[in-house]
Amino acid sequence: MEAGIPLALLVLGLASGAHCVGMCGGIVTAFSAPQPLVPARRLWRAQIAFNAGRVSSYAVAGALAGLIGSGAYAIAAAPAQAILQAAASLMLVLVGLYLAGISGAATWLERLGAPLWRQLQPLAVRLRAHSFAAGAVWGWLPCGLVYGALATAAATGDSSRGALAMLAFGLGTLPWLLAAGMAASRLRNWLSQRAFRIAAGSLVLAFGVWGLARAGGLPDVLREAILCF
Repeated sequence: MEAGIPLALLVLGLASGAHCVGMCGGIVTAFSAPQPLVPARRLWRAQIAFNAGRVSSYAVAGALAGLIGSGAYAIAAAPAQAILQAAASLMLVLVGLYLAGISGAATWLERLGAPLWRQLQPLAVRLRAHSFAAGAVWGWLPCGLVYGALATAAATGDSSRGALAMLAFGLGTLPWLLAAGMAASRLRNWLSQRAFRIAAGSLVLAFGVWGLARAGGLPDVLREAILCF
């Protein structure tokens, strides 16, 4: 599971287009909306800088998650590894179900980050003129998909690998949010199509089921049931 985590999170980022555009599309559009006397090149630079700040925050959070995972591994190597990998895979299953529109269970994670965001949101607004810094703060916006990705990054058991995993996730979301800056409403309509949501959710769900089936700490009966599923 560990070796496939960056790939799984890259796929998660790519598959989460509708959610990302819905959550962050508005603020990204604000950084690229045409303004009098402002060259288009400058608006593009602001949009790229904003997203670079956002992805950088994901990488920092991934490093912290990986560090927490490494601490768990150090305390109880085999049990912790099995638990973290199973939990990471389960989070991918929940996120996949959420993306497919089957279950909203992953959204409860957003409540965990609400207190921190209440403190950071005023700062994000004040930094409006500083694209990279604003993006770095907006990267901490409560998001069930991001938290699911962080739980998966923790299973790497290493701060550098955790940062790499979340960097992969952020890069996966990048095409959607860059495109949202140019055509947010049209893109949102396309991404909200049921067929896209089911396909994207099924892909992420498959990664989660695969990880659960390979989790070393699961009983053989449960692992066989997952494989049959």
